[in-house]
Amino acid sequence: MSASADTHGHHDDEESHGTRKGYIIGFVLAAILTAIPFWLVMTTPFSKPVIALIIMAFAAVQMVVHMIFFLHMNRRAEGGWSMMALLFTVVIVGIALSGSLWVMYHMNANMMPMPQAMDPM
Repeated sequence: MSASADTHGHHDDEESHGTRKGYIIGFVLAAILTAIPFWLVMTTPFSKPVIALIIMAFAAVQMVVHMIFFLHMNRRAEGGWSMMALLFTVVIVGIALSGSLWVMYHMNANMMPMPQAMDPM
């Protein structure tokens, strides 16, 4: 077997593969980032809009934890193409979420029942 055949079958770069320590750290962080929003919902120490914002912030942090510790995404992975794909995905998801919230807000505002005083009957 030639030396080039060995390099194609095995990856020597330790950066692209996770270690046991990295997976444990990722799991502990993910568990903490799940437990805190669960506790917030169960105890409601703040108003509902504040809790919703906190949960969204924890969700964003948890996505980053998953991308780093479990998906092994960084600027060096796949020559930077995975980071470009991530940025494209973030833009598309941002457009979809903001558009959905905008539509739902305007549907709610425009679909409200009319007051009895304005009823033409």
